[in-house]
Amino acid sequence: MNRKKYILAIDQGTSSTKTLIFDEAGIAIAKGSEPLHTSYFDNGFVEQDPESIYQNVLISVRKCLEQFKDKGYDINGIAAIGISNQRETFVVWDKEGKPLYPAVVWQCKRSVQICEELKQEGLSKAVNEKTGLVIDPYFSATKLIWLFKNNRQIKEAVQDGNIYFGTIDTWLLYKFTNGKEYATDYTNASRTLFFNLHTLQWDDELIKQFGLTGIRLPQLKPSSSLFGETTLNGILPASIPVTALIGDSHAAAFGEGCFEKGTAKATLGTGCSILMNIGDKPVPSQNGMVTTVCWSVEGRVDYALEGVIVSCGATLEWLKNKLNLFTDSRETEAMANAVADNGGVYLIPAFSGLGSPHWQMERRASITGMSFGTAKNHIVRAALESIPYQIKDVINAMESDANLSLKELNTNGGITANKFVMQFMASLLNKTVSNSDMADVSALGAAYLAGLRTGVYKNISSLKHLESNKIFYSPLADNKIMNYYKEWLNAINSK
Repeated sequence: MNRKKYILAIDQGTSSTKTLIFDEAGIAIAKGSEPLHTSYFDNGFVEQDPESIYQNVLISVRKCLEQFKDKGYDINGIAAIGISNQRETFVVWDKEGKPLYPAVVWQCKRSVQICEELKQEGLSKAVNEKTGLVIDPYFSATKLIWLFKNNRQIKEAVQDGNIYFGTIDTWLLYKFTNGKEYATDYTNASRTLFFNLHTLQWDDELIKQFGLTGIRLPQLKPSSSLFGETTLNGILPASIPVTALIGDSHAAAFGEGCFEKGTAKATLGTGCSILMNIGDKPVPSQNGMVTTVCWSVEGRVDYALEGVIVSCGATLEWLKNKLNLFTDSRETEAMANAVADNGGVYLIPAFSGLGSPHWQMERRASITGMSFGTAKNHIVRAALESIPYQIKDVINAMESDANLSLKELNTNGGITANKFVMQFMASLLNKTVSNSDMADVSALGAAYLAGLRTGVYKNISSLKHLESNKIFYSPLADNKIMNYYKEWLNAINSK
């Protein structure tokens, strides 16, 4: 009788590391989690300790394995490891594996001036055409340039060719294999500003223009590949292969089943990240999106357009904490349903500016259309409606860029518990919207990719048939909903 096989998936995030073990049916049967400290400084710097990240992962793995064994499972049945990770955060280290500086986190704003200088040098067009990205502090290279210009040790190490650069997946792989393996996947590489989407290689010309000639960069591989073997610092009784590395948003898209052109995922939390699979060719955006690698397996690379919405759940938190319109966000569903419509009220949630596709970062939030008949339920409903409206803005831009129609939208995140938002979104998009009850969908995506490489999962098609507890929202016929959306656009466009 064949022994059952399992996949250990590590989801290394900004605030914590979660480790899950999935079985052959894609069901999570054990989990361990460990919070991670992040240092936020007044000058906009955001950092983490690289060694602490590594130890944090090991603690999370131990917790997961303890639960796995306590449930009577055989640790020798673990066939492979998959890793999903916070994107853009990076570490630089020397040939002994010693970090040369704290990990610079994706949220860090230290490179604002560097970005302005790069734009003034006329690099915007080349960067966008080659990488699919824009020059922004969000992406890794701009912050590495800052280190090069402001830290003598880093500058000398780059010039001497004695510095290793890596996103968190690369750093963990290097540590797990005692320096034997130095690699990353296409998704993480595509967030650095060093990676050419068209050649799937590091772009030496860009690196030279950035002034970083000499920097060591990891080997590039598809997300589902053999990256090396590890005992995870002796935690496992024998070495097992690491067969997936992938950025967390991309892993979520794969875990949500975005296997075909036109499928998309939206993670609805404080903000919202939307990725749409656009097929086997990168498409430049004319509408405020970025182009990136969606996911990859050997012999196949799928690309994506990505849009970022700044405020979703954050809007509800503001209504709760600043206006005291309710005490628990779970109340908002009933409040929205208590009125026939929003009463002509529209809330533009530009508390920190508007993201994709508008990119009005200087804009302030506003509420329009109020009258003496406006009640708090109308304002709450307008806030909830702003979430589907913003998602439709992004989807419309993606459809225009890629010349395709959305097939389906897969969602995850805390706001998906709000049935009003989900039903309104399905009707507004006129598409089926699904909601997964799998909270750790990034870990699931990493597990799927790791399992594909090791034969635990047969092929991508077979993943569609694995047990999945999803709630589906079908569009309802509502002639008024597009009029509501037109009024939303009028409110957006009337500054």
